[in-house]
Formats: sequence, structure tokens, C-alpha cells
Amino acid sequence: MSQNADQHRIDLAEAWLAQDPDPETRAELTAIVDRVRGGDAAASADLADRFDDRLAFGTAGLRGEIAAGPNRMNRVLVSQAAAGLAAYLIEHAVVGQTPSIVVGYDGRKNSAVFARDTAEIMAGAGVRAILLPRLLPTPVLAFAVRHLEVSAGVMVTASHNPPNDNGYKVYLGGDDRGSQIVPPADAEIAARILEAAATANVLELPRGVVETVAESVVDEYVRQTAAVASAPMAQPLTVYTAMHGVGWQTMSSVLAAAGFDAPTLVAAQIEPDPAFPTVSFPNPEEPGAMDLSFATAREVGAELIIANDPDADRLAVAIPDDAAEAGYRRLSGNEVGLLLGWQAAERAAAVSGDGGSDGVLACSIVSSPGLEAIARAYDLDFEATLTGFKWISRPPGLVFGFEEALGYLVNPGTVRDKDGISAGVAFLSLAAGLKAEGRTVADHLDAFVERFGCHDSAQISIRVTELSRIGEIMARLRAEPPAVVGGIRVERIEDLAEGYGQLPPSDVLRIMLDGGARVMVRPSGTEPKLKVYIDAVAETGTVAERRAAASAAVAALEAGMRELVA
Repeated sequence: MSQNADQHRIDLAEAWLAQDPDPETRAELTAIVDRVRGGDAAASADLADRFDDRLAFGTAGLRGEIAAGPNRMNRVLVSQAAAGLAAYLIEHAVVGQTPSIVVGYDGRKNSAVFARDTAEIMAGAGVRAILLPRLLPTPVLAFAVRHLEVSAGVMVTASHNPPNDNGYKVYLGGDDRGSQIVPPADAEIAARILEAAATANVLELPRGVVETVAESVVDEYVRQTAAVASAPMAQPLTVYTAMHGVGWQTMSSVLAAAGFDAPTLVAAQIEPDPAFPTVSFPNPEEPGAMDLSFATAREVGAELIIANDPDADRLAVAIPDDAAEAGYRRLSGNEVGLLLGWQAAERAAAVSGDGGSDGVLACSIVSSPGLEAIARAYDLDFEATLTGFKWISRPPGLVFGFEEALGYLVNPGTVRDKDGISAGVAFLSLAAGLKAEGRTVADHLDAFVERFGCHDSAQISIRVTELSRIGEIMARLRAEPPAVVGGIRVERIEDLAEGYGQLPPSDVLRIMLDGGARVMVRPSGTEPKLKVYIDAVAETGTVAERRAAASAAVAALEAGMRELVA
């Protein structure tokens, strides 16, 4: 690093320190600057990483490590985001109406203070600012945006990210009906944030009076979410974990309102804890994350395990399996999504009462094509969207949507985002109905294969330390497209970079292969990963034969893709 570059970054850091209200991040950054002045090369590289870039605001909002500097999550960055979002809301407000926002927060480090900063700065800018009464799940915030008919919502959460991360999700009311932001709103808000960062010292931003929403809003979410379930005719013995997050208090109220017995709790994970002490990564998809759930289930002989991620917008389900080492196996997001989609289709058919059905089933392009098979069988429309519930939640007439990453939308009339609580009670209702018939979830999975074919899937996640590595792999696949993957012939490759059909542009490659198999490759939107999604289908033979054929195709494709992206 040159001395001039170091000095420039020191100047930027000192300007940042002059507006940082947080003593922890001030002390952290001051120590780094002192080490840079002393010639510490590692400190110089650290300062460059913090100040040569800025945490980007996009359709996923903001998400990153809590630390000092514009390329981290902290009170300065959040305050600038609030000022920029306030400017956007005022600019887009209907003449004569005061724009409004509701702000929620989970149990992560600094969530409450980030939420308070946001609300007070919004109020100071002339936006009516409403704060949820306490730490609550993300779906409650998404519900409140619609229920309160506000202009926007902000949820302070990093969902299932590592413990020292936090984030900032933005929803819009009005024509967006409480969905997360999509282009061009994200770019317009980002521009206002950059203007605020360039012109304002956040310590000098005016702060206003914030309202606190009544508990009745939470009560209404509980009431409407409980209505997702049918009255239980049987009570599966269930284990529940909140994964050290904020889901249990709300989930317990919903289950009680729906008439379900209280589940057995994974006691060590039931209370919010920003340190997530019992898991190395607070994501139910990660290896080991559900080990305590499995142990608790073995102790009580549970028939079902339900897990929420820390902000309770995702759902994981596990069932008994003698072939699994733990005695239980977690269902894939696709398996849960297809069973919930089948349930939604059955309900749509029951409502229509004339043999036909109305409505739309939707999933992201990387989720199982089995949902389209369900839609065809029930004469429902189907829509494949870009990844993220900012897209999945938007099709008119939606009755169900899902994403393979454990996200499910079972009640679009109530919440326009993935909701692990409503999905949890819907799945428990499904399991209760099966138990009343003397059947299990495993039996129902077999019935699905018999009716719709075996839709098997797998995912490869390649975590990188240098983000440029992801771009290099995507560029190579475009420049040298494979003719065969895992011994299966490639029929065509669809590059979504310029858009495809009704899909807007996205950095995704869709590889279509013989026999209805498919491989999707894309960068992660929230983590430094390249993601590969593999799907295969088998529609002939017995259930066992279909499973074996689809599994073999998936295994061959997985091996082939690992070679291609190595």
C-alpha cells in the first residue's frame, strides 16, 4: 500500500469517526487507524477493505458484518440508509399525504438500536414512524406493512447469517402490497442513500417522535396465521426449535390459537441469543444445525420436527428415518415445498367446488419443477420467478409460493413474504390430517411420487474468499458451454443475463438436459457463494424405481458439475 493511499483512507476513517455514535465501533476503527500509522500492513489492508467499497444496497437491502466503516453494518451506515429511504418515501408520497413506515427488529446484536435509529431519523425527516413493540419475527413485520397500510417497512435482521452479521430488509406498501423492493425502487433508494452519505453528518440528522404499535397488531397476525390450519383431528408428537431466534413466542401463540398441543422444545435453543452458542452457523440447512433437535426427538419419540431460523421466516422439517444416522432426516426445501404446494392445490380445488381450480402456484426458477406438475394436475396457473420472495410474492392470484431455500408463502392474503410460522402450522396441520388417516409424512411423500413422479434435487454451494472467483467461473461456463454433464447430453443452455421470456435479466445459467433434467448456476444474492441447483425427474416404474432413477441422475449431474466448476 502506498503512503498516499493509506493517508487518504485515514482521512476517510477520521471523517467516519466524527459521526459515529457507537463507542464500540469508534474504538475499533481508532485502533486500526493507529496501527496503519505505525506501518502495520495487515491493518492497512483491513482499512482498505472497509473504505475502498461500500456495503451495497439492493433488492436484498443491506446485509453484512457488524463493524466500523462503510463496507460493514453499523450505526452510521444504517442512519445513512434511513435518511436515504426517508427521502425516497417523501419523493414518492401522494400529494397531501404523509408517508409512513413500520420498523421491526429481531434478537441479533444491535438490531434494536438499528431499528430505533431508523425510526427516529424517519420521524425527523417528516415520515410517520411506527416501531413494533418488541423483538419479533420478520413475518410479523411483513404482515404489519399491509395491516397498517403504511408506505414502507424495514426489518432489521440478518436472518440465518453468522452471529456477527446484521441486515436491513425493505418492504413497500401501496401497489407493492407489502412485498420486498425490486428494481427500479432498489436503485432509486440506493441513490438517495449515497446522497445522504455524501452530504449529511448522521449526528446532525434531525430525530423525531416515534410511535409504538399496539400489541393488537401481533394478536391479529396470530389470529390470521392460525386460520391457515384445519382443526386438528390428531396431534403428532412434535419437537420445535427456534434456533436461538425470535420465533417461539409467536409460534406458540399461533399453535395454541389453531388448537395444537404445545410441542416439546429444544430448550437450549428456544430463547433469543445473538451469540447462537449451540450452532456453528444458525441456519437449519447447515450440517449440525439440527443435531439438538434430533437428540430431543429421539428422547421423546417425536413424529415430526419443526425448526425456524433466527428471524422465523424460514421453516425446516424433519421426520423419522431408520436409515439416517440420527434416526431423523431433514426434508429438503423442495420436498416441503411440494407437499405444501399439493396441500394448497387441494384447498384451491375444494374452494372452487366444480372440479376446476383458480389461482397461481409460483416458485423460483431454481426450485423444483415438481410444482408445475402439481399446477397442471389441478388446472392451476404456474409461474417461475427469479430467486427471492420479492419476486415469488408478486404474481396476481397467488395461492402458494416457495423457494428451495426453506422459504414458503402459504397465506399470500396475509403476508407477502416467506413465513416460517404460517408454513410451520400448515405443515403441522398436514401431518395431523395424515395421522388421523393412519398415515405418515413419509407415506405422503411416496404418494406424491406415485402421482406426480419423483422430482429429486441437489445443491452444490461453493464458498469463496475472493468474490471475483464467482465471476470467473460464470464467464468460463458462458465461454465454454458443456455439451455433456455427468454423462447426460445437454439439450440447450439458457443464459438469463439479458432476460429470458418474461424473466428480467439475472446472472443465471440454466442448463437443460436429456430426460427432463436441469442444472441452474448462479451467484448467491446474500453470501459469497456460487450456487448450483440440480433437478431430475423419473415418471415411470414403481415408486422405488422412480426414486432410484432420479437419484442416479442427480448423482451423475452433481459429479459432473463439481468437475466443471472446480
